[in-house]
This record gives sequence, C-alpha cells and structure tokens, in this order.
Amino acid sequence: MKFRPLHDRVLVRRVEAEEKTAGGIIIPDTAKEKPQEGEVIAVGSGARDESGKLIPLDVKVGDRILFGKWSGTEIKLNGEDLLIMKESDVMGVIDQTSALEKAA
Repeated sequence: MKFRPLHDRVLVRRVEAEEKTAGGIIIPDTAKEKPQEGEVIAVGSGARDESGKLIPLDVKVGDRILFGKWSGTEIKLNGEDLLIMKESDVMGVIDQTSALEKAA
C-alpha cells in the first residue's frame, strides 16, 4: 500500500536509538526513550498561503530529521510503526555529509 501525506505533512520512520551509551553501558528497553530522530519516507505537496499559492516543503524524502518528543501522530502502515507530522514539528535536518567530512 502506498501512502501520500496531504498538504504540509510528512511521513517519518523513527531511527532506532543506540542500545549502549558512549561509556559502554547497555540501556534496557524499559529505560529507553523514543528516538527523536527519523527518516522522511513521504512528503505532501506543500501548504498554501493566503493567496492560494503553493509553498513547497523544505524537507524531502530520505532526509534525516530531528523532531519534538511529543510530535506527530503514531500510525501503523503495512505492519510498520510510523509517524505523521506537520513540517512545522520538524526542528531540523541532519546533514550527514558535513559530519563525515569533519571526521576525516
């Protein structure tokens, strides 16, 4: 089944959090918080301004994003847990290339 969000909404798959801390301590499932990082799977066409002009979204499919702890609505689609949220709930896009360049 294909799903396309409407207007300024995005469909997000949560990225699983690390099971160990930087110090090597293993975090049990009961103590884990839901990740606030995800990958955009689908985007709507955009919002409309007062004059009816379409304003495209800043995020695109494949972007890795950060969002608020209580953002979005959880849904189950094709047996997978996903989130639908407005683009305004997205705090930012994680740029993977700049992180890789700094490490080198």
